Amino acid sequence: MTLGVLAVLFLLFVMFAGFWTDWLWFRSVHYSSVFTTQLWTKVGLFAVFGLLMAAVVGFNIWLAHRLRPPLSAMSVEQQSLDRYRAGLAPFKRWALIGISLVIGLVAGAAASGQWRTWLMWVNSTSFGEKDAQFGMDVSFYAFDLPFYEFVLGFAFSAVIVSLLTSTMVHYLYGGLRLQGPGRRASAGAQGHLAVLLGVFVLLKAAAYWLDRYALAVKTGSYKGVSGWTGLRYVDANAFLPAKTILFFVAVICAVLFFLTPVRRTWAPALIGLGLMVLSAVLIGGLYPAIVQQFQVKPNEQAKETPYIQKNIDATRQAYGIADAQTTSYTPQGSTTADALKPDAQTVADVRLVDPNVVSPVFQSLEQQRNYYAFPSTLDVDRYGSGAGKQDAVIGLRELDLNGVQRNWINDHFKYTHGYGAVVAKGNQVDTTGQPVFTESGLPATGTLGDYEQRIYYGEKTTSYSIVGGSNKEIDYTDVKTGVNVETTYEGASGVSLDNPITRAAYAVRFAEPQILYAGAITDGAKVIYNRTPKERVEKVAPWLSIDADPYPVVMDKHVVWVVDGYTTSDGFPFSSKTTLGTATKDSLTNQRGELLAVANQVNYIRNSVKATVDAYTGEVKLYQWDEKDPVLKTWMKAFPGTVEPKADIPQSLLPHLRYPQDMFKVQRDLLGQYHVTDSNSFFNGSDIWQVPVDPTSDTKQVQPPYYVTVRMPDAANASFSLTSSFVPNDRPNLAAFMAVNADPGDDYGKIRVLKMTGESGAPGPGLVQSKFNSRKEVANQIYALKNGDTVLEYGNLLTLPVGGGLLNVEPVYVRGRGAKYPTMQKVLAVYGDDNVAFENTLEDALKKLFGDGTPPVTPVAPSTSSTQGGTPTAPGTPTSPTAPATPAPTGSATPAPTAPATPAPGGTISPELQKALGDAEKAYNDSQTAFKNGDWAAYGTAQKALGDALKAAEAARGGAPAPTPGGTTAPPPPAAPAAGGSASPRP
Repeated sequence: MTLGVLAVLFLLFVMFAGFWTDWLWFRSVHYSSVFTTQLWTKVGLFAVFGLLMAAVVGFNIWLAHRLRPPLSAMSVEQQSLDRYRAGLAPFKRWALIGISLVIGLVAGAAASGQWRTWLMWVNSTSFGEKDAQFGMDVSFYAFDLPFYEFVLGFAFSAVIVSLLTSTMVHYLYGGLRLQGPGRRASAGAQGHLAVLLGVFVLLKAAAYWLDRYALAVKTGSYKGVSGWTGLRYVDANAFLPAKTILFFVAVICAVLFFLTPVRRTWAPALIGLGLMVLSAVLIGGLYPAIVQQFQVKPNEQAKETPYIQKNIDATRQAYGIADAQTTSYTPQGSTTADALKPDAQTVADVRLVDPNVVSPVFQSLEQQRNYYAFPSTLDVDRYGSGAGKQDAVIGLRELDLNGVQRNWINDHFKYTHGYGAVVAKGNQVDTTGQPVFTESGLPATGTLGDYEQRIYYGEKTTSYSIVGGSNKEIDYTDVKTGVNVETTYEGASGVSLDNPITRAAYAVRFAEPQILYAGAITDGAKVIYNRTPKERVEKVAPWLSIDADPYPVVMDKHVVWVVDGYTTSDGFPFSSKTTLGTATKDSLTNQRGELLAVANQVNYIRNSVKATVDAYTGEVKLYQWDEKDPVLKTWMKAFPGTVEPKADIPQSLLPHLRYPQDMFKVQRDLLGQYHVTDSNSFFNGSDIWQVPVDPTSDTKQVQPPYYVTVRMPDAANASFSLTSSFVPNDRPNLAAFMAVNADPGDDYGKIRVLKMTGESGAPGPGLVQSKFNSRKEVANQIYALKNGDTVLEYGNLLTLPVGGGLLNVEPVYVRGRGAKYPTMQKVLAVYGDDNVAFENTLEDALKKLFGDGTPPVTPVAPSTSSTQGGTPTAPGTPTSPTAPATPAPTGSATPAPTAPATPAPGGTISPELQKALGDAEKAYNDSQTAFKNGDWAAYGTAQKALGDALKAAEAARGGAPAPTPGGTTAPPPPAAPAAGGSASPRP
């Protein structure tokens, strides 16, 4: 008995621990209203529907018992039942209560799972749009119809359970008999069951009526669209009138059942029920089949196109692609300098650093300590301001417990966080093919300035940590002294462990009894958990679908994660449904992560929320992004105060917001068919596009979209955009190029599609890759690069509209034998049909393609891989003048002149050298300004002045001549030594 009581108490405490720790977590992140709203909604639904079910079933059981005949018939059947009646007699009341409560508990538990349906119904917001068939507001289908169907389903369940239990009671007490002479059912049993059957048929009538509206959101497969939604000709002209007729038939049948107790005969009701079933077969099944066979099939196009048009219009509206701008585009095979001039920015910002390839480079050069790591796929953002704003690849140095000796103290007390951000220019590599870092080192230094570098919340941080109190956590180990630099967490997040009951609850939650008694947990200690950005946002906003790729932003001296949230619905009439997990899958899915609502079928989606998670404090903020979205407005009424208005988004965050990838992938998946806006063309199905398979990956999955800076032909300037390409169904040539403006502003979210004309013959990504691999001169160089154990890794294959044609650029990375990471050594480029280049630098490749008309590209940066004391030197830090530069390996990019480094503090320079350096800096700045303005004459003049200034600087220092633009290349001028000593030789 004691063991049994203890077991029950333990189970109760386990249940309490889950509830209590959830409440404490929500309170710690200041979203306790989300917890209480969910809790009370579930409790209310459980109580109301559970009690309602228990009351209905209990009443019918009581009524069946009360209507029992006073004397049971003398038969073998009834004599065998006497034993059960006698045994049940002392416990009849308790049996009634017990059966009713058990059934009520099951019904209440099922009803509590419908809390989203209830909240959407009770907080419903009008869409302001009516469906094309019934003229009902879309909110009826999105919010009202699901709740009505739930209530109807509950009513059916109550009647069916009542019918079954009542039948059993009537049989047990002799109201129903299978044997013996006379009536098989007493008058009481007959009347009771007839009324229940009448209610059931009446509910069926209500179901027929709702089925009429459900036709607008009925899903099937048609014209290659697996999630085709809405009425077609046979639905509107056969099923719809059939449902209406069956509604009236069911009402009449229900009335006949209700008259059965009065007429004392089942015959009329059973005849009516038979006629209803026959009507359902003939009117609801056979008649539509006849209409389909003899009216639709002989002239299907004429019959179906009006309904196809409704589907096209609704689908494009529901997925936000109705305003997509499609223009015809005939890419030219060659171009001129004048045609290239407007696209200078596009060419200059071609992203050579592939965030999906260079993670090992970041890991090798910037991991710094074994207990830090970078995600396998880095992120693309923009840093700088005005004309200096450029694409950058960013990764956070997150905690990796696999790099430490694993034990409970190390895992949860000492190693608790990552440290610092690492940023590289997106369009440059140094002379060794490595990224040009603008923020690096440990602690990180560079262009981002001062900020809180500790990363307590990140994509790789999945375990709990106990911080605060007297606990000292390790930031990093100083390589010079070997001493750990320690810290104590001072953030506001976490749940206090001062209460022993709370400690016991978390000991149960994490299955770790040491939390109860560990001396390392002192006064003021807190536990932090649910630490990934996706997990935190999904928990405080359970009504959102979360983008698979949160990305970090450094702003206002903080690192925050930006998470895109989607509101979705499956109730937009006539809009075809798609499965989010399928539509968002590409060759990088396993690296980026999957959408949380991976299996959901939806036919409406909006990127309505931008969320942020502070990497140090864990603070979660939800900001309204789509101010017109009725689904978001509904949820904001359900959870008031949880979503902040769009105007409250920090101004420092706005430049870093971008169009989300998963939203874009859903839209491009739909545009593959729904770029066709004419119903006749859609019916013929001759212009279907598909996203091409990624030719640079072995996954056989489709090509991911790419963030690039590009100018579309109808735009005045280049903009940060998310792009993708299409190929015709089962054909390799290019069908279209799609781009959406990803930069917040007036043009944000504008989708532009360049549809290739029939005579263009533009190659798709697969053909482009084949051109690269099949060219003899390219194949020979690739063979040479692969000589030995060298491995080639192809970077992102970018397709860009440039100069009236299409430029395809692909960086090629080489990983040598035993090397931990690849370096970019070659650039593949193709323009038109036959212009293929495979060169050391993008500039060389473009010169081969375009000749003298080549727009200038940003100079290749010098190598910045110097180390000092085992720590990589920050970008721009001068190396020792006595340390010779390591020659670039075969095939590496040729060094180009750059602005000379300024001597470090403590150095002395002559007035002649100072003047030369000043002239060089001015010439460099002038060249960048001219480049941004597309003024190639001024750019050439500035480059010549830069070369002259570098020569003057070398002369003043007594060195060899520096490289001049267009001239022979010599080693670049050595820079002045860095403060604090000379740099060690480059690795």
